[in-house]
Amino acid sequence: MRDVLEELHRRWSAGETVGLGTVVATFSSAPRTPGAAMLVAPDGTVTGSVSGGCVEGAVYELAQQVVADRTPVLQRYGVSDDDAFSVGLTCGGIIDIYVEPVDRESLPELAELAESVHKGQPVAMATVVEHPDPERLGKRIVVWPQRAAGTLGSSRMDDAVADDARGMLATGRTGMLHYGPDGQRRGEGASVFVNSFEPPPRLLVFGAIDFAAAMARLGAYLGYQVTVCDARPVFATASRFPEAHDVVVDWPHRYLSAEAEAGRIDWRTVVTVLTHDPKFDVPLLEVALRLDVGYVGAMGSRRTHDDRITRLREAGVADAEIARLSSPIGLDLGARTPEETAVSIAAEIIALRWGGKGQRLAELDGRIHS
Repeated sequence: MRDVLEELHRRWSAGETVGLGTVVATFSSAPRTPGAAMLVAPDGTVTGSVSGGCVEGAVYELAQQVVADRTPVLQRYGVSDDDAFSVGLTCGGIIDIYVEPVDRESLPELAELAESVHKGQPVAMATVVEHPDPERLGKRIVVWPQRAAGTLGSSRMDDAVADDARGMLATGRTGMLHYGPDGQRRGEGASVFVNSFEPPPRLLVFGAIDFAAAMARLGAYLGYQVTVCDARPVFATASRFPEAHDVVVDWPHRYLSAEAEAGRIDWRTVVTVLTHDPKFDVPLLEVALRLDVGYVGAMGSRRTHDDRITRLREAGVADAEIARLSSPIGLDLGARTPEETAVSIAAEIIALRWGGKGQRLAELDGRIHS
């Protein structure tokens, strides 16, 4: 929904009713992840995508229907789903799409939700997408770390879902929760979709070199909030790194320590050290390897790597901490240019995040997505 939130808010503010389709569950090799959304406006324009083109036409028709009927629909699309307008997914997956009418009446909290997302504040929206009582279908609450707004029809369900949604929000997860009709945690019959709008993960690029420019460009493309940091003001300039969200002139280790103390570093943060200079990268890695971040990688040759490890041990960094370091950085793609090297680094980050092995899919058997 993040992809369509700006347009949704604009239509909502104008008093329009739109049809909103949201991927709430996927099975097998689905083309989009839960949370992907498509908006159909009253003038027929479309924003967003739920399947990359496979079922958009069917969702478009269904969105117009639910707006006219004011009745939400949870629809499954799959390989041989005859009930889904005879539409299947060419990739062989299965997706559940919840299609609903959205306006000021059905989602009065949208303005506040959109403001939180715009400010980078964590917020989640929980919507009842299945329930034995038709009157409960489509009810929702918006959940912040310290409060909630809206209701799912009972205080018991509100409390249960708000607690679980906060847990999902803390880890950046979006997905389906299942309860009994009144929020019983071990019951069946009610399904609630939680869409988490946590701030985007950060990519910290240390070293204002040509490889950093390519890394910033690719990181922004992958959805990271990119910061380039270097202690040399002549190199760390916004004009050299136009794709970076922030360019900081500071000693790398000092900047990273300050960001961690301010609470702006989390388990999703990616740290790439491209400095090639011991006076910069060793103090920086001392800090980075002791933080709970998602990835720490450092560029350099085998000789540079061996020297760096020796210096880190002399600085008191434990072997268990050093083991977290990806050095030399990246996967073996035969990269030569800064752009190819950035792809190599990004490939390693993605592989470690999702448990991939970096092998050619054509040489493997079994499922593509695990």
